[in-house]
Amino acid sequence: MTTLSAKKNYITATPVLFSFFVMSFCDLAGIGVDNAKADFQLNNTLAQLIPSAIFVWFFLLSVPVGIWQDRIGKRNMVNIGMVVTAVGLLLPFFYYSFAMLIGGFVLLGIGNTIIQVSANPLLIDVIPLKRQSSFLSFAQFVKAIGSMVAPWLASWFAIRYGDWKLVFLTFGVFSMLATLWLHLTPVAESQPSEKRATFGSAFSLLGIPFILLMVVGIFFIVGIDVGINAASGQFLMEHGGLDAEPAKQARSLYFFGKMVGTFGGALLLTRLNPGRFLLGSGIATLLTILAFIWIPTPWASLTLMFLTGMAAANVFPLIFSLTVSRFQHRANEISGLMIMAVSGGAFIPLLIGKIADISNIRTGMMVLAGCAVYLIFIAMKAMKHNSDPKTAADE
Repeated sequence: MTTLSAKKNYITATPVLFSFFVMSFCDLAGIGVDNAKADFQLNNTLAQLIPSAIFVWFFLLSVPVGIWQDRIGKRNMVNIGMVVTAVGLLLPFFYYSFAMLIGGFVLLGIGNTIIQVSANPLLIDVIPLKRQSSFLSFAQFVKAIGSMVAPWLASWFAIRYGDWKLVFLTFGVFSMLATLWLHLTPVAESQPSEKRATFGSAFSLLGIPFILLMVVGIFFIVGIDVGINAASGQFLMEHGGLDAEPAKQARSLYFFGKMVGTFGGALLLTRLNPGRFLLGSGIATLLTILAFIWIPTPWASLTLMFLTGMAAANVFPLIFSLTVSRFQHRANEISGLMIMAVSGGAFIPLLIGKIADISNIRTGMMVLAGCAVYLIFIAMKAMKHNSDPKTAADE
């Protein structure tokens, strides 16, 4: 019976995991920045409006989505998110202008917000308790596959068919198929044990210092992800000695590193202490970012792109699992707050672009190092929090 139950769990988990692949489509922001900058002759600040058009919605909609999913269910919300994502991808494919590109990325951001708020707790619902941290890391591995494939696929379409925008059509169709699969899969969702979530109940959680620190940690780790995705192409062209297409494709190495790191993390987190793992990840992220910025030879840059991705790979699922596992009865509200902090992907690249226009791209990239310093800080706080009996009792 146990074996049959486990098989049923994993069969149910598969279409949920595919929603994480759809979640990766927001990383098309980096490709959009590079191509729109060339196609429409944009400056750095204007080009970085593209990731902002995606990630600002995480700030505006995450908590409302968390409240709404409390009423209509997580699977329904994931499917709504994937349909909105598909529409956002198809619009700029059929009519390509800067305004339509921004509009498409706005819808992509709204859809992605919905998926991220709902898919993480939905996956927790269908996975046994002891495997939740491991599967959250594995879900990020699935997401990293899409992030890694996208730049290569866009370049291949550009070279083979003369149209990089075919990647929008491909991923839009995939989003619709993933929606159909999840819709046809029966999922037993957990129900909230307390009264319905509200704006007040969600935002009141920010009054708990541990939750506030971890939410800000999500803001900065996503800022690192999107900042590298959006700005690395320009940095590698100016300081790494790479031509345009290799520089655009190089971001795949970051996501390849994330893919390797999350796969390894899914295995290691069954045995290692999550707090220590988070501290090691934060330190490694800071060191590799600094090396990437200040050792800009082609081979060193490419190697360090991979290593930075591997170092940062498990930070998001670690922060999420460390927080939700401690306050599991408030999972929907915490999920909304955590995904609201994904809006770091809107603000950090914009800050990098603004500093690059005022000074230079290398100075702008130092923003990423500052984000990594904060990750080390919250890792030490998390370790102290877990080892302090008084803190645990106060909860």
